[in-house]
Amino acid sequence: MNFERTPEQNAIVDAVTQLCSDFGPEYWSELDREHRFPEAFHQAMAGAGWLGIAMPERFGGAGLGITEAALIMQTVSASGAGFSGASAIHMNVFGLNPVVVFGNEAQQAAALPPLIEGRDKACFAVTEPDAGLDTTHLKTQAVRTADGSAYRVDGRKIWISTAQVATRMLLLARTTPLEAVSKPTQGLSLFYTTLDRNHIEVREIDKMGRGAVDSNMLFIDGLMVPAEDRIGDEGRGFEYILHGLNPERILIAAEAVGLGRAALEAATRYARERTVFGRPIGQNQGIQHPLAQAWMALEAADMMVWKAAWLYDNGKPCGAVANAAKYLAAEAAHQACQTAVLTLGGMGYAREYHVERYLRESYIPRIAPVSAQLIMCHIAERVLGLPKSY
Repeated sequence: MNFERTPEQNAIVDAVTQLCSDFGPEYWSELDREHRFPEAFHQAMAGAGWLGIAMPERFGGAGLGITEAALIMQTVSASGAGFSGASAIHMNVFGLNPVVVFGNEAQQAAALPPLIEGRDKACFAVTEPDAGLDTTHLKTQAVRTADGSAYRVDGRKIWISTAQVATRMLLLARTTPLEAVSKPTQGLSLFYTTLDRNHIEVREIDKMGRGAVDSNMLFIDGLMVPAEDRIGDEGRGFEYILHGLNPERILIAAEAVGLGRAALEAATRYARERTVFGRPIGQNQGIQHPLAQAWMALEAADMMVWKAAWLYDNGKPCGAVANAAKYLAAEAAHQACQTAVLTLGGMGYAREYHVERYLRESYIPRIAPVSAQLIMCHIAERVLGLPKSY
């Protein structure tokens, strides 16, 4: 076993760290307060070529793996950008994996270069208000026109990140009614198409968490999607979406570890500098031990992240490990962020020290893209061989 990064991977981390130094915690705090998308950061990442890290070289990408993508996302998050910075580019870094894997050459040529260059921004329009995590019961309908040239799409989507600024969307909709298929996983189709605001109302959700990146409800009414925007075969969209779930979990886990490290760094710096009763508070075991526990939990989760990434990049089964990485990283990040707030005491509540933002954002990986409970069900059933519980 070799736990060392390659020189190329170290170079990626160093370069992204340098880029992120121009966008410190104050930058993210300001955008968080103003609920403003980090356009300058997004363009800087695009200009440096990082949005194409896992995209094919023939379209302007770097053609590297999920390991390198996860290194980038973790470095961004750990810089103090947290999930605000990670979420601003997460979809663009790996969200179009279904297009890369299942799209035809013309679709890839049209979709990938503008995303890599930062001219397009994409959002992921899958989740719905009533279906939640039960993706097979989506109600958004895509009905093909009589001449077969297009689909009319009607429905609703929820928790769609970056839709306020997105120009394109990866959309999952039902093309065959649920009652007409033998299994609910059938009859769903995937589209990569224009986010046409003449037929889509994008309504921002007022929420706790990352203010710099929007979350939205989409109301889709009579959206005409050209047939050539359908990715792969009609009715196989659920299969295509599943293909990208493991790498998504790996990226979320990497981002969570980065967030936890940002919080831990802020807390330990404060613990060294803050003096009470004539001694730094970091000299007290009541402060030391929770911080040490947070470090150990983050390091353990980090090991699972890189194991999952290695398995994925080497074409080996990684579902259980990717899910475990996401679970462990989310829990470790949340604990680190909570410990950071408590280490600072009253000042942990102040925006000035940023840890309150980190704590708010630490709920994101605990909730999305899959709940802790469903991960535990997956491990119980697929690893331990226990009967299906739902």
